[in-house]
Amino acid sequence: MFITDIKRVIDQVSREKGIEPEVLINTLKEAIISAARKKIGPRADIEVHYDDKTGDVEVFHFKEVVEEVEYHDSELTLEDGYEYDPECEIGDSLGIKIDTEEFGRIAAQSAKQVIIQKMREAERNAVYENFFHKKGKIINGIVQRFDRGSIIVNLGQTEAILRPRDQMPKENYKRGDRIRAYVMDVLEESKGAQIILSRTHPEFLVELFKTEVPEVSEGIVTLRAAARVPGLRAKVAVSSIDSDVDPVGACVGMKGNRVQSIVQELRGEKIDIVQWSPDIARFVCNALSPAEIARVIIDEDNRSMEVIVSDEYLSIAIGKGGQNVSLACEITGWHLEVTSEEDYSRELKEGYDSLMKLTGVGLSQAETLFKGGYSSLVDIFEAEVEDIVSILDLEESKIKEMIEEAKNILEKESKQEDKESTAEEAEEAEEAEEAEEAEEAEEAEEAEEAEEAEEAEEAEEAEEAEEAEEAEEAEEAEEAEEAEEAEEAEDQEDQEERSEDS
Repeated sequence: MFITDIKRVIDQVSREKGIEPEVLINTLKEAIISAARKKIGPRADIEVHYDDKTGDVEVFHFKEVVEEVEYHDSELTLEDGYEYDPECEIGDSLGIKIDTEEFGRIAAQSAKQVIIQKMREAERNAVYENFFHKKGKIINGIVQRFDRGSIIVNLGQTEAILRPRDQMPKENYKRGDRIRAYVMDVLEESKGAQIILSRTHPEFLVELFKTEVPEVSEGIVTLRAAARVPGLRAKVAVSSIDSDVDPVGACVGMKGNRVQSIVQELRGEKIDIVQWSPDIARFVCNALSPAEIARVIIDEDNRSMEVIVSDEYLSIAIGKGGQNVSLACEITGWHLEVTSEEDYSRELKEGYDSLMKLTGVGLSQAETLFKGGYSSLVDIFEAEVEDIVSILDLEESKIKEMIEEAKNILEKESKQEDKESTAEEAEEAEEAEEAEEAEEAEEAEEAEEAEEAEEAEEAEEAEEAEEAEEAEEAEEAEEAEEAEEAEEAEDQEDQEERSEDS
């Protein structure tokens, strides 16, 4: 056989790579069939039998008994068939045992390559299947290396990748560090399974709670929703199927020990644990904790809610950088607008004043309309007649008159606004023109001052040049006088010398 001790090889690979022996045996059979067809022909009907106990491999080439052979790789004559089965007849299929040594060196090498390739494929498939079932779970690994910002993690059987966007802010790892992450995805690729890890995914937080809180892992406490600003803040909504178990307290733990373990794993990420409620208003109030909510106005159709808080709680409800309200929106699935009581009162007054411009609309009707979602004349103008009828319980004709009046008031106000806008634009244009003229005058004055300064500078330079010239002439005259005096002194000295000689 071109592969010796095949049973030992299969057992060893199965044990080391975690691949089922049946998978490896099927791979072996496929490789032998491929090698046989390369030797015999592509139409050859090949069967491979493997003995699990001994590891022996038998290969059979099946041919059909025919009167006249057309395809030599799949047919044989009755006369040739008698050599293998004296009782064979036309139409029978005979299994002829093949000596694998007949495959030849090239075919054997090809079979080995196919076996190796198939075993690698089987190994990749086994790894993929193994980690596919770990998708959505937490896994531990060792930092292997770094690749363009990504962390390559050794998981034992294979490697995983923790991309930059899935890493916690300000986390620094070095080679050999242990790392804990969430298996976000497992992709089947030609080179093998690609395992995508994350430490920023909200489900990483959920899985950590399952690890740290027995009531969660046992199903008594349920994490209904989770949202994160990785490394900074997170919110989780919890509920309990047991009235005797406080879900928030169970997750916090004695002296906060359970949640603190998770906070440490997330490098200090602050975690708000809030009580889930089927009452959406109550749930929203819980989600915005620690802010205290004064009232909420619900818009079921748009899944939005206006949340009114006292002025002292406004910044708390919104949170740093809007984190608190943003996380509350995520875990509730509702759009939340947080307003202070002062702003809401002003908005309320403006709405009432707007609605009370309509004939016959007093404070009570304005309040009814406002509560029904109609807070301005624009809302009235855009409303359907039947919708307002259901709120005010008035005749359709009255509602139509109200809508028409709202339209007229809006048009009048629009014209007034246009007029005021035109006047304002004219005033702004006039101010701009005056400013431009003033700027031009200032520029002209600056130019005149610059010209005068330049002339003064030129005059000063001319005066300095004249003084320098006079000084130079005086110096030359002084030098000439000194030269003349020196010459006279020299002449006198010559005369004295001549007198002494005589």
